[in-house]
Amino acid sequence: MTLDWDDVRLFLAVARAGSLRAAARLLGLSQPTVGRRLARFEAAAGSAPLFDRLPEGMRLTAAGKGLVPVAEQLEAAARALQGRRASAADRPASVRISVGEWAGGFLARCLAGPDRHPLPDGLAIELMVSDQTANLGRREADLAVRHGRPETGDLYVVRVGTMACAAYRGAHLPEGAATGWIAYTEEQAHYAQSRWVAATLRQTGEAVVARASTVALQATAARSGAGVAILPCHLGDGDPGLVRASAPIPALEAPHWLIVHRDLRRLPHVRAVMDWVTQRFAANRSVLAGLP
Repeated sequence: MTLDWDDVRLFLAVARAGSLRAAARLLGLSQPTVGRRLARFEAAAGSAPLFDRLPEGMRLTAAGKGLVPVAEQLEAAARALQGRRASAADRPASVRISVGEWAGGFLARCLAGPDRHPLPDGLAIELMVSDQTANLGRREADLAVRHGRPETGDLYVVRVGTMACAAYRGAHLPEGAATGWIAYTEEQAHYAQSRWVAATLRQTGEAVVARASTVALQATAARSGAGVAILPCHLGDGDPGLVRASAPIPALEAPHWLIVHRDLRRLPHVRAVMDWVTQRFAANRSVLAGLP
């Protein structure tokens, strides 16, 4: 049997998560992709199936249970190698942070001036914006700042703060002039903001006048007078071209978590960035909460 480490990692994710959907979310893959790759791995492993496919999820067979210790040994070896690679450089060139849009916009504004302290000189921050958490075990990112706490993985997780949001319109418009809504695209209908806007429209009879897939595009459209957009308060309140059309919306408060693989959290450069993220959230708590 020829082992592909990516397939071994996928096997462990399904074994630990208990379902293809949960494993897909953990790995940042689609559920069909996880299913196809798992079938390929089972075929390479031998004739005996590794999982029983049950209505309630995936349950390891005897053959699957026997393979778990071998897979975990490979996982431990891979982590040890990654840790040695990460510690080899005394002064790394960069640290990559996987972020959602809200956290990414906030941290990007903290990269200059006094807010940059205590980042070491010569250390660059890479902000990788995605709606899927990067796989920290594979070093797709060194850290993650996310709205939503991961349920599995050998991770160190700490809550760093909460971000509030409100409705915003163009500052040049008279109050009440902007009545239509700027929303996410239909592909993003599962977002909490999308569900809130849809519920509001059902109550008020108002309409969506524009859709945009990013917060930055929605803010630009609202600033121009196209309509009202739900934006994080740290962005909307700091933009002179926008004014609030509502108070902060309690149902859309977003707790944010700092996430790092346990093998990396004690490395000096990673620790420095963890401290920086934590301090920036703490120092800007009122701004993030949309308080006066």
